[in-house]
Amino acid sequence: MSKWIGTTSRGIKTDIIREGDDLVSLVTQSVLSAAHSEGFELRERDIIGVTEAVVARAQGNYACVDDIKADVEGKIGSRTFGVIFPILSRNRFSICLKGFARAADKIILMLSYPKDEVGNELVSLDALDAAGIDPGSDILSYESYRELFGEVRHPFTDIDYADLYLKAIESEGAQAQIIFANDPKAILNYTKHVINCDVHSRKRTKQILKREGAQVVLSLADILNEKSDSRGYNEEFGILGSNKATEERIKLFPRDSENFCREIQSSIREHTGKTVEVLVYGDGAFKDPIGGIWELADPVVSPGHTPGLSGQPNELKLKYLADDEFRDLSGEELKKALVEKISRKEGSLVGSMSSEGTTPRRLSDLVGSLCDLTSGSGDKGTPIILIQGYFDNYSNE
Repeated sequence: MSKWIGTTSRGIKTDIIREGDDLVSLVTQSVLSAAHSEGFELRERDIIGVTEAVVARAQGNYACVDDIKADVEGKIGSRTFGVIFPILSRNRFSICLKGFARAADKIILMLSYPKDEVGNELVSLDALDAAGIDPGSDILSYESYRELFGEVRHPFTDIDYADLYLKAIESEGAQAQIIFANDPKAILNYTKHVINCDVHSRKRTKQILKREGAQVVLSLADILNEKSDSRGYNEEFGILGSNKATEERIKLFPRDSENFCREIQSSIREHTGKTVEVLVYGDGAFKDPIGGIWELADPVVSPGHTPGLSGQPNELKLKYLADDEFRDLSGEELKKALVEKISRKEGSLVGSMSSEGTTPRRLSDLVGSLCDLTSGSGDKGTPIILIQGYFDNYSNE
């Protein structure tokens, strides 16, 4: 076997990226400099991933808490409204809640339990069982939640999120009422004006509330979603995927990501003659096995990518072939049979026993998750990821 290395994923360091920077040029030069420094070459169909955070930062896609306040005031139609199903996050949601509270006299905050949408726990299942509570039907007040479960702190952040969100609302001069329920219709017993803050189930929640008589329903995608020359916006996602930048400012999900990816692709081709694939990536789509937290708080893993990252993998399961179809072969004979089988695969393998167990996920989600795991979210300083050999298989020499 002449080729011993399969897929590799490298974090590429850059200078700190600021608003207004020419990110296409910066990404291109960073990748080329890394290749020269480390002694490798770019190849056809290498993949360059750029984290959404630096794309939005270079775009200047920021807004402030008062921008959220003004947009909610113009759309919600009441000074008393419900805010339902937010994720539990200081970085993602608490600053948005400040903006909602500035637009309100009273907020009825409805938290899903025992966990939020991405798996952050408000109370354990064992504690619910011990208390005889059915999360499918029981609606808890803030007082009954405290009486039953006391102070509940997140195992990783050590934050009591019910208390954090209560204080965030009250600190802006609004009255707060917190309830715990999992049926979106429960909020309609308190108000007909609602902001539903769930990420991946938002369309269904909004549909249910409208069908059941809500007068106004906004999802996070409906806030800061109009073009503006004076503040950031995202026409598709609104404040979904936003992050806290300062105590009064948020960074929104990037805009025009598809076009940005095409520009990177063209720039690399101009400098090297190679056609690479490019994606902008956010949260990876994976679940923590200990805490049970699903990482994907962004609305999508990748808001933009080049066409070569569309679709799903079309792969054969080598373990199955070796154990079943070619179980009587070994050594060079087995290798030759596997290489020939891979070389002859045509069309979609969906439903074929020989592909059973391969990952049925979109390429952009798989690659984006690999990028997110490689870059991390702390101080690695590698907002660009270079992946090589991703499209290679056992037959490639």
